[in-house]
Amino acid sequence: MKKEINVVGAVVVDNGKVLSAQRSQSMSLPGMWEFPGGKIEQGETPRDALVREMQEELQCTVEIGDEVASTRHEYDFGFVTLTTFYSRLIDGAPRLTEHSEIRWIDASELDTVEWAPADVPAVHRVMRDLAPAGDTEP
Repeated sequence: MKKEINVVGAVVVDNGKVLSAQRSQSMSLPGMWEFPGGKIEQGETPRDALVREMQEELQCTVEIGDEVASTRHEYDFGFVTLTTFYSRLIDGAPRLTEHSEIRWIDASELDTVEWAPADVPAVHRVMRDLAPAGDTEP
């Protein structure tokens, strides 16, 4: 029976750009991009877990807003349920600690990097939500 892993991701938006993190070679899914975040610990709410993970992983503080998407994806190592939230930086600048790269990507160009499969539905939602007026497909 495969492991069930509940994780959260922050969709940090600043002036139409979205904070994106590339997984390092020492992580599962090396080289793929994700919304930064991590595992929900026992007794934590998803929002509390996301604030903690952003402080631990990127040494910055975020304010958590509305949920973007919740998706479940089967990987060879288990089932991952990822819940993403729009977030806003309120203290500090993101610093690289675990990932190989962090990058602010224009919302309209999020699909130019290879995202971890569980993140893809949120990527599409963010691209739709942040598309300039008149720039959406029917």
